[in-house]
Amino acid sequence: MPISMYEASVPVFIRAFGNLSTILRKGAELGGDALVDARLAPDMYTLVGQVQRASDTAKGCAARLGGIDNPSFPDNERTFADLQERIGKTVGFLRGVKAGQIDGTEQKPIEFKAGPTTLHFVGTSYLLTFAMPNFFFHVTTAYAILRHKGAPVGKMDFLGSMPKD
Repeated sequence: MPISMYEASVPVFIRAFGNLSTILRKGAELGGDALVDARLAPDMYTLVGQVQRASDTAKGCAARLGGIDNPSFPDNERTFADLQERIGKTVGFLRGVKAGQIDGTEQKPIEFKAGPTTLHFVGTSYLLTFAMPNFFFHVTTAYAILRHKGAPVGKMDFLGSMPKD
């Protein structure tokens, strides 16, 4: 049986946020809240910005595909506790999205502004060529920032526990 649009999105986001939450806990243990402003390069988002963009990408994807309101979260996180709360709110929203809202959206037109550009997709290309790569870019960069700063994280922290199926 083919994978559904829901299976390819919401559970993947939720799992990655669980792993990111663990990574952030290890970062907090290492350096406290000073690390939330760390970045890999001067022109990149800070750790806070990376988590915010991952959150925005995941909830925006579910909302666009599902035709539901995208909750707006203010970008006011300043601590690891704030970042964990942001992840919790994002996962809470995602858990409320049902498969029936997203399945069948493979050809749904998706259009939105990204800076000055309006992007046009259908559901499948939006999910697979924009939303997922963008989401994992920000999750990976958050991981890389903490790894670079000496947090005791490794590949298995990023991947998380392996499914038993």
